[in-house]
Amino acid sequence: MCKHGPHGCPVGSLPLLGQRWTDLVGPAGWESQLLETGFLGMFLCPLWTLSRLPPHTPPPTIVIWAFRWLIFRIMLGAGLIKIRGDRCWRELTCMDYHYETQPVPNPIAYFMHRSPWWFHRFETLVNHFIELLVPFFLLLGRRMSIVHGLLQILFQVLLIISGNLSFLNWLTMVPSIACFDDASLGFLFSSRRGAVKERVVQMQLQEAAGEQLPPRYGCYVRKVVNISLGLLIAYLSIPVVINLLSSRQVMNTSFNPLRIVNTYGAFGSITKERTEVVLQGTSSLDPNDPAAVWEEYDFKCKPGDLKRRPCFITPYHYRLDWLMWFAAFQTYEQNEWIIHLAGKLLAQEEETLSLMATNPFAGREPPRWIRGEHFKYKFSQPGGKHASEGRWWIRKRIGPYFPPVNLQGLKKFFEDRSWPYPARD
Repeated sequence: MCKHGPHGCPVGSLPLLGQRWTDLVGPAGWESQLLETGFLGMFLCPLWTLSRLPPHTPPPTIVIWAFRWLIFRIMLGAGLIKIRGDRCWRELTCMDYHYETQPVPNPIAYFMHRSPWWFHRFETLVNHFIELLVPFFLLLGRRMSIVHGLLQILFQVLLIISGNLSFLNWLTMVPSIACFDDASLGFLFSSRRGAVKERVVQMQLQEAAGEQLPPRYGCYVRKVVNISLGLLIAYLSIPVVINLLSSRQVMNTSFNPLRIVNTYGAFGSITKERTEVVLQGTSSLDPNDPAAVWEEYDFKCKPGDLKRRPCFITPYHYRLDWLMWFAAFQTYEQNEWIIHLAGKLLAQEEETLSLMATNPFAGREPPRWIRGEHFKYKFSQPGGKHASEGRWWIRKRIGPYFPPVNLQGLKKFFEDRSWPYPARD
């Protein structure tokens, strides 16, 4: 084990520790949320019909409340982890840093970052209101439930506009729809869907008149399934509630192997400075030669080239770019996969190069050496000197992130981890 960081580890003794690629790309918070949302969605429709409007009964009340319980946990968990996790949320200063240091900023974040200090304080207060107080609107009757749904959807739209948080915000809107009833969503049925609208109205009139639909065998089966679902969710929610009430709350965790009922949270702590790992390659025989020319690889969306405009990718997701954000405020010993990535780039593997925006060695011999450099990145000042030169970012070198590595020197490193050794074509 190397205890001296990138400076003290020769190529042949890169440490055998840290997280593997498979550890880091395991289920994230939004993936557990997708599993839970999809699981609940299976119970919205009858077991054996493809009708757009089930002929038997409306969506089960238990399932509707299961979706409401999901959005309640998502928002309250996010609010509590912030209050408990980082003092800047309590001091109302986190938004001074968030737009610049979030995983993959977009162009609007560039301008939002320069908002007045008082606006950032207002944003933080609104965030606390939406995440800590609004979830309890679900317990205050139909009208407040609708208000809850409207506020949560609007909040997610604002997050989509100001950041590239994958499909997370779009997914969070789904359980919010359960806050509305047929009457509040009736305007969505156009004249072209008149038959469906008439059917809804007819069912509402029957329900108001107390009419009972003819009993069917499937209804009894579904009732048993729904009650079983409710009991299962209640049982699996016990450790989730304990976690929410705990001063040692953890976020984005599941207490059951199927991830049916999970605990959520986001941005429990805010990084105050943005650091980036920049991968560079050279064709020089000697990586320590002062005359060696190092050329940079650009990723598809994460900050790199100072003149490249921040991108819009939501609801899509470049996982490698996201992982590079995590790696930048850890060490390469904690992220061995980045050495694995360097080996793939040294071999010019097409599948790996497809994850990159640019390959400075395209049409040429592969690089002999690749290194990781550590930089501090900041947004340039709109209208300032750097912005007038076309720069969206300014950066300052911190130092090396990992030392120069070559393909031959990585052979034992790959063998020790049972990784396929990349061979050049």
